[in-house]
Amino acid sequence: METTAQKIYDFKATTLTGKEMGLDQFKGKTIIVVNTASKCGLTPQYEGLEKLYQNYKDKGLVILGFPCNQFGSQEKGSSEEISEFCQVNYGVSFQMFEKIEVNGKNAHPLYKYLKSELSGGILGSKIKWNFTKFVIDKNGTPVKRFAPTTKPEKMEEFIQKIL
Repeated sequence: METTAQKIYDFKATTLTGKEMGLDQFKGKTIIVVNTASKCGLTPQYEGLEKLYQNYKDKGLVILGFPCNQFGSQEKGSSEEISEFCQVNYGVSFQMFEKIEVNGKNAHPLYKYLKSELSGGILGSKIKWNFTKFVIDKNGTPVKRFAPTTKPEKMEEFIQKIL
């Protein structure tokens, strides 16, 4: 079964440019995995995520963005449109991937794994909305899940501790 992976490093995803990327290349790094959308009230979090990335990438922080259109159809664009939007509006330089599903039977295997490792309180493992953030430590272990409404700045103290 696809959710039997022991670490995040067992997964692959396709970048916005169409290249398959193994997450094993991020071994030894602290990783934030976030589902994103371009037309969401929380979209300005791209700015905070990029700031976190710029401040801590040299200390081993990696951010992996996964566009998702499952919440209010807020990410209808193509990979090219998503890439351009992120770059032009927020200067996003962290790794972005092709649009995926995070809930349901077609959820990306990475998200099935993350949800099984860190449930989301009263909603169980289901992703509630865009910009749900998962933090994975340097050993590849999911250690914390942040709600969509948690701004990236509010994650900074936690990120500093585990870097």
